[in-house]
Amino acid sequence: MQKIPLKDTTQHHGKIYVRLMSGRFQTLRRIVSWPLLAAFFLMAWLRVDGEPLLMFSFSTHRILLFGFELSWYDLQLLGGLLIAGAALLFFLSMLAGRVWCGFACPQSIWTWIFIRIEDLVEGKANRRAKQDKQPIQTNVLLRRVIKHGLWLLVSILTALTFTGYFTDVYHLLWQAWHFEMPIYIAVWLLTAVGLTYLNAGLMREQICLHVCPYSRFQSVMLDQHSKIVSYDEGRGEPRAVKQSTGAVKQGDCVDCTLCIQVCPVGIDIRQGLQAPCINCGACIDACDSVMKKLSKPLGLIRFASESELQGQAYQLFRPRLLGYLSVVFVALTTVVYGFTQTTDLLVEFNRERGAMYTVQGNGEVCNFYKVKAEAFNIAAEQMKMSVTTPSYTIYGNATVALEKGDAYWRGVRLCTDTPVPGKSIVNMTFTAGEAGTEKQVTFFAPRPL
Repeated sequence: MQKIPLKDTTQHHGKIYVRLMSGRFQTLRRIVSWPLLAAFFLMAWLRVDGEPLLMFSFSTHRILLFGFELSWYDLQLLGGLLIAGAALLFFLSMLAGRVWCGFACPQSIWTWIFIRIEDLVEGKANRRAKQDKQPIQTNVLLRRVIKHGLWLLVSILTALTFTGYFTDVYHLLWQAWHFEMPIYIAVWLLTAVGLTYLNAGLMREQICLHVCPYSRFQSVMLDQHSKIVSYDEGRGEPRAVKQSTGAVKQGDCVDCTLCIQVCPVGIDIRQGLQAPCINCGACIDACDSVMKKLSKPLGLIRFASESELQGQAYQLFRPRLLGYLSVVFVALTTVVYGFTQTTDLLVEFNRERGAMYTVQGNGEVCNFYKVKAEAFNIAAEQMKMSVTTPSYTIYGNATVALEKGDAYWRGVRLCTDTPVPGKSIVNMTFTAGEAGTEKQVTFFAPRPL
């Protein structure tokens, strides 16, 4: 398959007035996007036992994931998920082009939300196009104010929800209501609101055309068997309305331009495979509706591979496609295994800077340390420290309180009356409920002169 052309093939040089179309692919798009949209809002706002379903909590130094707690040391698991997601994206791209963009990408989902608000408030696409060419009237101005107000409301709700993945969203609302929100959070919220409003409301297709890098590198993932939104030129050409009197064959395409009117990025799919195409299937639904009215076979525009359009056999199982799928499987398997190896009790026990040791009046040698402990998925409120190496004693409080967001360093003194000259190893045990861990720490004592 030839490389996707990177030139601008859009049919509009100004604002694109997207005509909404119903059909099987638009229904499929809603089936995919609505659960994702619901999950985005529910995971931040819904509470189970007082905790959100998903949150990267900086204040408590943990990741909350569907009732399961992870430490920042488990972030590599999320890295594994990202690797699996990237491989899955490559797999889907090679299988069916930019279906992620057309059916699940947040930019596309929010753009369709804003387009539907625009269509509901200001009217259909042709009406909006006529209004923009005429002097603005009072009722038109009022509708535009309402539209932009609804866009702004969606942007605010989106920004609040996204911020709720990093800080408690209900506490955030309380801070906003009492004008006690920290300035850095307020600036971030205003930035997120502005970006949502700008991307989904004003820029829309420009993000897909000029900003998103995916359209530029997806061409290296496709092959002649990748199923993408394609126009069957052999069946459609020459177009019926351009048919000359003396021609013998008349194609099925009637040049109604409906495929262009419904395209959210404003391209003409009849020009062939193009980088801006997001494979949303809107042009397929539009063309099928016309073919149905003309009593002609559906599928003039359809998901088809280059090999199928050339009359060759379609090959599903290809080495590179299976390779991408293998990476997805290995990454997910590794992540699942990693979740079974997470740490319930995280302890850091380090030497204090300064003197290596001190000699007490009774002859004991002491070393000073600092300890920090965090518990995950356990109900214990305290961690107990003990020394398993004989003749060593912990002086001071041998327990550490386990409180969320209270992982602070605390001083510990470890002493012995029978020191080993030089450097030695001391075994320590840390327990909290049924969870426990062991550590070896270094202990220094003076050497004989």
